[in-house]
Amino acid sequence: MSREPVDFDDVDRGILHALQVDARAPFRRIGEVLGVSDQTVARRYARLRERRVLRVLGLSDPVVVNEQQWLFQVKVASEAAAEIADGLAARPDTSWVARCGGGSSIVGTVYGSGAERLLLEVLPRTGQVLDVSADRVLRVFYGGAGQPYSKPGPLSDEQVGELARHVPELDAVPDGAVELDEVDHRMLAVLRGDGRAAIDRLVEATGASVSTVRRRLGSLRSSGVLRFDVDVDPSLQRLTTRTLVFAQVAPAFLERAGEQVAGHEEVGFAAAVTGTGNLFASVSTADLPALYEYLSVRLGELEGLRSSSTTPVLRTVKAATTRYSARVSGTDGRSVGARRA
Repeated sequence: MSREPVDFDDVDRGILHALQVDARAPFRRIGEVLGVSDQTVARRYARLRERRVLRVLGLSDPVVVNEQQWLFQVKVASEAAAEIADGLAARPDTSWVARCGGGSSIVGTVYGSGAERLLLEVLPRTGQVLDVSADRVLRVFYGGAGQPYSKPGPLSDEQVGELARHVPELDAVPDGAVELDEVDHRMLAVLRGDGRAAIDRLVEATGASVSTVRRRLGSLRSSGVLRFDVDVDPSLQRLTTRTLVFAQVAPAFLERAGEQVAGHEEVGFAAAVTGTGNLFASVSTADLPALYEYLSVRLGELEGLRSSSTTPVLRTVKAATTRYSARVSGTDGRSVGARRA
């Protein structure tokens, strides 16, 4: 589905930044921080969401709920790339599916109990798939539970602090998987579609009382089970060049390098993974000169760095949960569902 062009201003970008700090902040609080009315915030948010520019999602963190998480790369025949990418994006257990390189490489994340079957059986048997490789995510340095949004934006430190002080503090992430019951699962299912779903809607979905829903919501957030993500059109942030980086770091320096990369403002996700390129990062920059500066200076300064490889993202087919077309505008092709993958 194509998206209509939207003109963004500082209020739109301020709303985005506010939601990245606290995804469930009331419109009234966001308005007070931005110096506009809550009606303005509500109207702008509805406009951005309707046009699929911005979407707030409540996601269960794979680390906390003890789900395996894999980063996969699939090489396919170029004429089948769009269809296979669309099929992968249609699966409920995938995220961040993208067509990369020359368009015949598909990179994404899969998590949960169905990951092994996808990687070992489904993809290898899919027609026109040439090669499948995957790396296990070992440790998330940025983009998971326990890592509040810390990237720069239009809001001042004072404004960010005012929003952040209302976010529930995160308890120590438990060593074992957190046990969830039916009420928790029903709440998570609603929040996965709309991270800002009202309490009344969660009450209706779970059959629990208002007080129970409020208590469970707070518990899910403080335990790290529930984290929030914002799927956003890169143009809203003026970051239109996305690149995937695989760095090979000496094992003794991996933890330190991962923490350093997590602090880079260009990095939206960073993790230690299995494989030769043991440090993965998703990097977003305004343009190619900014990307070059990042790779040659900031990444190049990492202690223990042995080598790195980069893959440009040509088209994001699926963000955290939001799906976009895998096809270039104006091209013909069949629309497919999840049957291919």
